[in-house]
Amino acid sequence: MDYTSDIAKYTSSIDGKAVDAIVRYCGIALQSRDASLVSCTDSAEIDRIRKGFATKVLGLGEADADKAIAAICDRMKADKTKHRVTFYYLLAETAGKMDALA
Repeated sequence: MDYTSDIAKYTSSIDGKAVDAIVRYCGIALQSRDASLVSCTDSAEIDRIRKGFATKVLGLGEADADKAIAAICDRMKADKTKHRVTFYYLLAETAGKMDALA
């Protein structure tokens, strides 16, 4: 999967090292189609993103994480296949936490 071209649909500035860091973080989950996609309508999925990536990796508080996740869900709402790497990249970018991926 070419995550860079998918991310380019949403932002013009792409940090290849950040993309690589997210791919490493997601690891084996990217091998399963279901696990490689994000469902914004699944509350358990949103909870996992908040508790895992948003708070542990990006260091966001729960309220800030919820706002950022909601913003990305809205931004990607037309996309039926929200790739996890793209979602996480946009989440880090929106939260101003790209440095957390270095």
